[in-house]
Amino acid sequence: MSMSTGEVALNLMDQSFSGNIATPSDLNTTQQSDGAFGSALRKRGYGWILETDDNEEDDIDNEKPLLEELDIDLTDIYYKLRCVLLPLPSLGYNRQVLRENPDFWGPLAVVILFSMVSLYGQFQVVSWILTMWVFGSLLIFLLARVLGGEVGYSQCLGVIGYSLLPLIVTGGLLVLVKNIEVLAFFVRTFGIFWASFSAASLLVNDSYKEKKPLLIYPIFLLYVYFFSLYSGV
Repeated sequence: MSMSTGEVALNLMDQSFSGNIATPSDLNTTQQSDGAFGSALRKRGYGWILETDDNEEDDIDNEKPLLEELDIDLTDIYYKLRCVLLPLPSLGYNRQVLRENPDFWGPLAVVILFSMVSLYGQFQVVSWILTMWVFGSLLIFLLARVLGGEVGYSQCLGVIGYSLLPLIVTGGLLVLVKNIEVLAFFVRTFGIFWASFSAASLLVNDSYKEKKPLLIYPIFLLYVYFFSLYSGV
């Protein structure tokens, strides 16, 4: 059966105006969620101002904590501090983690702490100690490479920095025994050997056994100099 011209025209009009039309209840819900100011913007054709970007919301959700952004692992730093304070192999600590997984923030914190407690508020020494840490580690690195050691500068920087922790403990003990000269001398000597042993046991390996003293001695002198800064520059 053929359709009349009028019916065809009505069908075309129905198809052209078909679609989803927001109901008044939907409009009221949108206006209530936007508030009075948002509703006024939408009435004047500025509703695009209120639109949000889904990508920005995803970026906010995916933001990392500050410590993770700076690559600071407090658990790892705490474990390395214990490895330095307790350098004896019999205690079961995996001390090689200081060499195999070096970091920057842990040694920097130890060096700054040593700087702050060294000269009782003489803050000009902080920059001097930081300089000695950077260039002293560079010297140890160059000596190790000349002697045939497989060690990186970041590893030397981390080990030398962390190994200042025994000197901080020793400095605290000296406050208690400073009036007993013999005991104070023993504490200072023990602290220097403690720090030197902790660093040398990590940086000096079996690849150059015959040349170990050539690297252990500069490490010892570096910590002697560090500890000499405790009383003044």
